[in-house]
Formats: sequence, C-alpha cells, structure tokens
Amino acid sequence: MSWIVLVLSGVLEAVWATALSASDGFKKVVPTIVFVAGMALSMVGLAFAMKGIPVGTAYAVWVGIGASLTVIVAILRGQETASVARIALVLGLVACVIGLKVVS
Repeated sequence: MSWIVLVLSGVLEAVWATALSASDGFKKVVPTIVFVAGMALSMVGLAFAMKGIPVGTAYAVWVGIGASLTVIVAILRGQETASVARIALVLGLVACVIGLKVVS
C-alpha cells in the first residue's frame, strides 16, 4: 500500500508544480487552489508512505516521479522543448525510480 500511495503522491507533486507555474505568482485563483490542495495531499501521501518505505528511497522516488511527469507535461504543453537528450534523461530518472523499487 505504501508504494501505491507514494506513486500517487509523486503524481500529485507534478500536479502542484504545474499548477504553481500556471498560478502566475499566485495571481490566478484556480491554479493557486489546485497548487495548495495538490501540495497538501502530496505531502500527506509522502508522509504516509514513509511509514513503510525508508525516507531516502521514498523521497527519491517521490521527486523522480514528480520531476519526470512535470517535464513531460511541460513538453506536451509546449513550454519546454523536446530533445533526444532531454527525453533520454527523463527516461533515466524513470529507470532510477523503478530501480529503487526493485532493490527495496
């Protein structure tokens, strides 16, 4: 159960990071609300997951999932450019997250 919650919390990290960007410095109400809610839920999920997963592993997986998804969303929205190197590096992050699960 800890791993499922951790993955969902990593997804929520990407949600709040994307909403933070869309909030335009907290000037837009809806993205700001999504940011606050997403961040709160993401942190609660991370804390829950850390009850069953060591802190270093949990944090690395949480950040890896959130960072990877945030980059992918930014590329799909045209906010960042896609390149072979960038995609390879994101895939490397994903591979590291999977690797941490395998060795846990």
